[in-house]
Amino acid sequence: MFGDQMKRMLMGVFVLIASFVWAQAPDPQLLAEINKIKAIDNHSHPPRIVGPGEKDDEFDALPCDPLEPSALPTMLRPENPRFLAAWKALYGYKYDDMNPQHVRELMQSKKQVMDQQGDHFLVWVLDQLGIESELANRIAMGRGLEVPRFRWVPFDDPLLLPLNSQSLASESPDRKFFYSREDMLLKRYLKELGLAARPATLEQYTAKVITPTLEQQKKNGAVAVKFEAAYLRSLNFENASLEDAQKIYSQYATAGAPSSADYLKLQDYLFRYLAREAGRLGLPVHIHTGGGCGTYFRLAGSNPLLLESVFDDPTLRKTNFVLLHGGAGPFTKQVAYLLIKPNVYTDFSEQTWLLSTRKLSEVVRDWIEAFPEKVMFGTDLFPNTAEINWEEIGWMTSTSGREALAIALTGMMEDKEITRARALELAHMVLHDNAARLYGWMK
Repeated sequence: MFGDQMKRMLMGVFVLIASFVWAQAPDPQLLAEINKIKAIDNHSHPPRIVGPGEKDDEFDALPCDPLEPSALPTMLRPENPRFLAAWKALYGYKYDDMNPQHVRELMQSKKQVMDQQGDHFLVWVLDQLGIESELANRIAMGRGLEVPRFRWVPFDDPLLLPLNSQSLASESPDRKFFYSREDMLLKRYLKELGLAARPATLEQYTAKVITPTLEQQKKNGAVAVKFEAAYLRSLNFENASLEDAQKIYSQYATAGAPSSADYLKLQDYLFRYLAREAGRLGLPVHIHTGGGCGTYFRLAGSNPLLLESVFDDPTLRKTNFVLLHGGAGPFTKQVAYLLIKPNVYTDFSEQTWLLSTRKLSEVVRDWIEAFPEKVMFGTDLFPNTAEINWEEIGWMTSTSGREALAIALTGMMEDKEITRARALELAHMVLHDNAARLYGWMK
């Protein structure tokens, strides 16, 4: 009797293990269909075409390269075999190693393709990645970044920083650099508006700087606006009063630097004002959440739960917010619940190069099982080394993202949660339709 019970228990364990292993592999037919879908990449940092001696310094308002060196996550390290696969897929690389002589051949092949494609090279890359349109987070667009294949998402953190930021910049070496970059960008925005200096009053600043900048960005093709605020401060944008904000602005508009507490209060007011204006103009607000670069990055301040009072503000319900990276790191579970808010969306950009495909599939499944209409695909590709550049990172992240989605949907099919037809419908939603509806490209 005991032997029969043990056999039944062991058989149960074997069945459980078999189903677990199967759930980790994507259904081949489903993956093949997913690979055919032309995706919308919700978040990326593509470069522009540059000529000899030129440099593209506009692919990110807060670039990480000048910071103190830190270790790369495993998936981004050059030894990742997916980069070999990318070389083969993109440039016909013939080898299964990264021998220096073979890599020199690769670089010759790259140059040949780039020369052949010319200004069309960026679009050629998107064709290889199966991307219909890519939202480009850049200070400005440029050569080769053609609409509608590339859509502009400008950075608007500088609009939150009209005063001397010495108190906040002194909090870490990284923030000192980042605030200097924001100061430069604000001066650029003021110059584009024909203003030599910031206005004297808060009302003039919001009316003559923030609103016109947003309107000009939309006129110039922006489809959303982006905040990297978690690199500069906590995402806890409290509901500050107009009176308090006016007092702080007027006190330091011409001289001096506000305390950190006062400056954060002013930023709280300006952020909500800006978000309301973005909603009025139909521009979704993208916000960096979760882990970031730099060894001084304060992870606790990037928790998307800190934004809950913003999402619940009745005056902001016409503004759509996108939690970029889905709280990459410890906050992905919280994001799944935040998606119940009618104006909150997310994508799994950054996680496509931060997590293994298998781990990413677990995050994607959590979100799809919660609110599949709110989940979007994203690569967070960016310029890198000549050997492993934005196109290799894009190929790796696109491939991993599609496979993770297929694994998640396969598991849901195996668990009888969805049919095969529904799985394919969900794949289209995540890779394309959810973003197309959010940005008004599809009804």
